[in-house]
Parts: sequence; structure tokens; C-alpha cells
Amino acid sequence: MRERLIDDFGAADGRSCLGTRWRLVADQVMGGRSQGAHWYGEADGRRVLCMRGTVSLAEGGGFLQLLLPLAESGTLDAGDFTGVWLRVRGNGEDYNLHLKSDALHHPWQSYRVGFTASPAWHTCHLPFAAFRPHRVDRPLDPRRLTRLGVVAIGRAFEAELCLDAIGLYRD
Repeated sequence: MRERLIDDFGAADGRSCLGTRWRLVADQVMGGRSQGAHWYGEADGRRVLCMRGTVSLAEGGGFLQLLLPLAESGTLDAGDFTGVWLRVRGNGEDYNLHLKSDALHHPWQSYRVGFTASPAWHTCHLPFAAFRPHRVDRPLDPRRLTRLGVVAIGRAFEAELCLDAIGLYRD
């Protein structure tokens, strides 16, 4: 299996392996009431990025998102890869990985796939073919990716997860 690392959270300045930075976005940007925080740290001897918070459906909300631009400008061509992998641990809840491409023009559009963040560290392989379009009619083109998001979404719950690496893979 061939891989390309997106981030292992080892950079002292917080930049990903792509030179971009993670940030937390909550539904408050649209008037929602979800609240959360993200931080870098160590867990079980690993450098990690963690997110914790409360997803609320109040005021039309319902998400917390760890967001990473995949290029400082332009797009990331992942056309030679099968999908995205991530090593994750969490509170046993279901989460989403969202991808955006330069073909999407509205914040509510994305390509989505679900995964579970169980309490033990595990690696999820999420093939591009499994990502479903959300509020968009065109299929995902992995040659034109602009950003990814690890998202707690769609229901009221306590979110808690940590990532120790994320990347692209090819079978």
C-alpha cells in the first residue's frame, strides 16, 4: 500500500505536512449553539490533535469541525490514491470525514463518509468511492481537493476524538 502523509501532528509550529493549519469551526458561524475546542498534545506516547465539545441542534445548528486546507492555494491532486486514512480514538461516537473540491461553491456542499471513533486507537480507511455528495449533483473528483474536515454532525451529542495521523492511501 502506498501512502502520502497529510499530518502526523509532529510540527512544532502546528503546520500540517502540507504546510497548512488546522482550525475548529462550529455552527456558530451560522447562528448555531454548538461549542468546542481543539488542541495539540500527547496521548499514549503519540502527538495528537484533539477535539472536544457539545454538538447542539438549537438555532438550526448541529456541527463541530476540525478543518484543514489541503493546499495553501489551489488544489491537491489525490487522483493517484484510493482514499483517505486516519488513525483515531474517541468516545465511541460516529463522526464524518468531509472533503471539498474546487467544484463546490457553497459552504453547505461537501462529499461525506462516516466512521466511528472507538475508545481504542484504530486506523480507518475511507475510499473515495464511499464519499457521498451532499447538496451537490456532481461526483467527487479527487484530483481537485481543496480541504478536509473531521466533523461531529447531525445530532445532539458530546464529541470527543483525537487523531494521531491522517493521509492518503492507494491499494
